[in-house]
Amino acid sequence: QVQLVESGGGLVQAGGSLRLSCEASGSIFSINAMGWYRQAPGKQRDLVAAITSGGSTNYADSVKGRFTISRDNAKNTVYLQMNSLKPEDTAVYYCTASVRGHASGPYYFHWGQGTQVTVSS
Repeated sequence: QVQLVESGGGLVQAGGSLRLSCEASGSIFSINAMGWYRQAPGKQRDLVAAITSGGSTNYADSVKGRFTISRDNAKNTVYLQMNSLKPEDTAVYYCTASVRGHASGPYYFHWGQGTQVTVSS
């Protein structure tokens, strides 16, 4: 079993910053890509940012220049630094990780439980 536990969500005014963290634990041999998705009420869940084990990143156009994804491989943790937040960033943010449980096994995709980010105008 693999668990992803997010933290760092909350309420912030427009223009403010938040930092999300997500730690993976459980039966982990290695982690490939990690990332963040978000889902606003009545909308689909969309990719916000992703990072490979080697540190390559990609971002949704809507957050480029404002959000930064990073990871600490030794801690199995991924971060999302969110600056210049806008009301339209309000959503539940979900952490993801592609995890291999043992050396010869496949990678499985896992979701965290989500953390609410609310940006007031």
